[in-house]
Amino acid sequence: MSFVSMPRQDLLLSIDSLAQEKQIDREVVFSSLEAAIAKIAKHKYGEEFDISASIDRRNGAIHVKRSFLVIDSADSVENYNPNTMLTVEQAKKYSKKPVVGDVVEDALPEPEFGRMAFQTAKQMMTARVRDAEKGRQFEEFKDNIGDIVSVVVKRVEFGSVFVDINGKAEGFIKGSELIPGERLAVGDRVRALIMDVSRSNTGPQIFLTRTHPMFMEKLFAQEVPEIYEGIIKIKSVARAPGSHAKIAVETADPSIDAVGMTVGIKGTRIQPVINECHGEKIDVILYSEDPAVFIVNAVQPAKVAKIIVDEDTHSAAVVVNEDELSLAIGRRGQNVRLASQLTGWNIDVMSEAEEQERRAKEFQEKTDLFISGLDVDEMIARLLITEGFRTIEEIAFVDIKELEEIEGFNPELAAELQKRAKDYLNKIEQDYLDGGHKLGMTDDLLNFTFVRRPILMKMGENGIKSLQELADLSTDELLEILGEDTISNRLAGRIIMKAREIAYNINQEEQ
Repeated sequence: MSFVSMPRQDLLLSIDSLAQEKQIDREVVFSSLEAAIAKIAKHKYGEEFDISASIDRRNGAIHVKRSFLVIDSADSVENYNPNTMLTVEQAKKYSKKPVVGDVVEDALPEPEFGRMAFQTAKQMMTARVRDAEKGRQFEEFKDNIGDIVSVVVKRVEFGSVFVDINGKAEGFIKGSELIPGERLAVGDRVRALIMDVSRSNTGPQIFLTRTHPMFMEKLFAQEVPEIYEGIIKIKSVARAPGSHAKIAVETADPSIDAVGMTVGIKGTRIQPVINECHGEKIDVILYSEDPAVFIVNAVQPAKVAKIIVDEDTHSAAVVVNEDELSLAIGRRGQNVRLASQLTGWNIDVMSEAEEQERRAKEFQEKTDLFISGLDVDEMIARLLITEGFRTIEEIAFVDIKELEEIEGFNPELAAELQKRAKDYLNKIEQDYLDGGHKLGMTDDLLNFTFVRRPILMKMGENGIKSLQELADLSTDELLEILGEDTISNRLAGRIIMKAREIAYNINQEEQ
């Protein structure tokens, strides 16, 4: 690579060739070579001088020069340097009418490139070109986060795999991001999802995954043209990598069977995805805007006899026949767990006998609540429940005519029940506020209706005293405080975003 000693037109051709080979801008090669020439010139003429080099982009001519700043006098500047500064009189040697503040240039002969000088130039240029190549690779792969790439295994170390990405860069798949049970060997070709890209001294660090739900989503987009074109949309994916997965699909075209097209005739479309995922069983589910329908579809292959949806707690009770119970729950609870992840709802699977027992328990709990909260006998409490009242709040704020129309009730009894309900709620409210203030909680947090009160009190007990303190938490910090058995990662994120929206008056789009 003796650029500096070759004919000038050959120099230009070699620069273009190197730029194309490394897939970097030719200007990077030019500037790298110019810096190397300037380094050698400084070594010959003196490191104390301000020396630069330039290469003519048209004919390859090399120009070396040293530059001087024009000053009024040596006393007029604080750090006078005779090697980089000239007075106006001295500068007339290089310029006809120099002015203070100008930069004048002195053309120098092109230095001779001996063996040591050439090695210095070569090393410096190689380093700069390599840095430019690393920067190009980082920018290229940074924009491809979330894309699938085909890779070849280069080596396996301590369970993790290093791969070659199209001959352009090296990627890394941690052992935890490999599908459980698969054993990759050197030379194997697999597909993986680019999860993250970071800079390092050795080049871009490209982290890949084969377990992320998006990996399966992208695989289906490659195998099913209708998904790639957006005719069929993937609404959500839930995975137990290497074992079982569920994917929800929908289409706006009523003439298209979204599930059938995703699976393909005799499984021709889904089978390549299964093979790539090391034999992972995949259930393709039809998405529905109706939560009950979506949940029923999600617990397939089990058949649902009845479903009770509670939108307040975002939970659903799925009732199945006794012989379907193990199928609905799945091995070690896998089927119902994946269905919950797929739908975003907390799903509880039970048999008809268990559901009857649960209903009886709930009926008794509501009866006891009405007896103690409203100070009524068991007959009136059961009558209210039979008429559809589930909470004391409903009794307190319902149109009083609905209470008066209950058989055996009169206006006086209805009015008294509603008064007792409101008194009970006022007492509960005051006890809640008193308890929160005792913990040092501010009213803006106590009145944060986005979160249920028991959870708010748990926050207060763990040092979160104001809405702003809640807003300043990360999702992981809130999960650590409340516990993953209390709220999900997704709900923790929504709580924090809502707190920021109120505390800092910003909307979620800005976040």
